[in-house]
Amino acid sequence: MLTSSWQAEVPAVLAGTIQYGEAVTLADDLSAEGEPEREFNPGIAQRLPRKRVAGGALIRDRAGRILFVVPGYKPFLDIPGGIADADESPLAACRREIQEEIGLDLPVSRLLVVDWMPAHGVWLDGLMFIFDGGQLDDDQAQALKPTDDELTGLRFLRYEEAVPHLRPSMARRVQSALDALTDGQPRYAEFGRS
Repeated sequence: MLTSSWQAEVPAVLAGTIQYGEAVTLADDLSAEGEPEREFNPGIAQRLPRKRVAGGALIRDRAGRILFVVPGYKPFLDIPGGIADADESPLAACRREIQEEIGLDLPVSRLLVVDWMPAHGVWLDGLMFIFDGGQLDDDQAQALKPTDDELTGLRFLRYEEAVPHLRPSMARRVQSALDALTDGQPRYAEFGRS
């Protein structure tokens, strides 16, 4: 099942029936790709490692403060977003989780950070994506409330105020996202270090 909110414009060279400028879906792109590649070693696809993937958004108010969610299941703040479902892109997961957590349908799109996280305890290694969630106007920011039972609150904080309430790797990841916002250059990080 394709759950991604994929929509793109493709150049004519990709498929004879799809012309540049046409809106296409992920299903269209998969169809144009043709038959999947056969396994060179039967069963290998099921034996390959899998990674956790998540998408979050850096959402700000007009004062430049960052929106953090207060999860009820862990002692640290987080940014809005979450783990991608099977066959869901990190961007689609981010948009879905924002809708679930704070009830907003934001035009999240620009990639700020891709951060590889090592395995830690019961958690497998993974790739964490942070996208630009934009700036809320005063009315949107004031009306915000959690719309997910997993959250006990929301807080707008300046980065420096938030750091003591974040895991160190998340603090580094958010700083990388802020740097990417400033200079327009997406970052690759490993455990928050870019």
